[in-house]
Amino acid sequence: MVALIIIGVLVLIVLYGVSIYNRLVKLKNLVQEAWSSIDVMLKKRHDLIPNLVETVKGYATHERETLENVTRARNLAVGADSVEGKEAAEKNLNQAMVNLFAVAEQYPDLKANTNFQQLQAELSSIENDIEKSRRYYNGTARENNTLVESFPSNVIANMYKFEKAKFFELENIADREVPTVKF
Repeated sequence: MVALIIIGVLVLIVLYGVSIYNRLVKLKNLVQEAWSSIDVMLKKRHDLIPNLVETVKGYATHERETLENVTRARNLAVGADSVEGKEAAEKNLNQAMVNLFAVAEQYPDLKANTNFQQLQAELSSIENDIEKSRRYYNGTARENNTLVESFPSNVIANMYKFEKAKFFELENIADREVPTVKF
């Protein structure tokens, strides 16, 4: 009788361990899926920027430095491959885009250009999608990290080398504000 109880307890412990392992795998995959979603949104944004630069270039040819800074920042953002690298690159790209829109503000004909207005609307939509993707990613990262750090799941996580996910955050609280662009 005692042997059956011990075997029953051991079976329950093994089943609980398998359950924790499966939850860890599920959350790891959700974090990867969420990061992939951010990557897709950032790629859309990065693909839109050259069109925006070309449109501005047609009106503001003497603003060469600003246009080159946007192009350089975009190229760095496209090349970033880690969460930390993307954070830094996107911060620089956001600043370059703010400067680009400040230049555009000086050209009434550019602001009235239909193509520019469409690109600006598309960029605004993509920015909203990026923000949603960031929230989803950070939520799944939070769930994953809680499970990886909590007892007794941390025992299984350490045993199978599950790691905490990095949050996708901006360094400066003021940078968390979406830039206001007026046309």
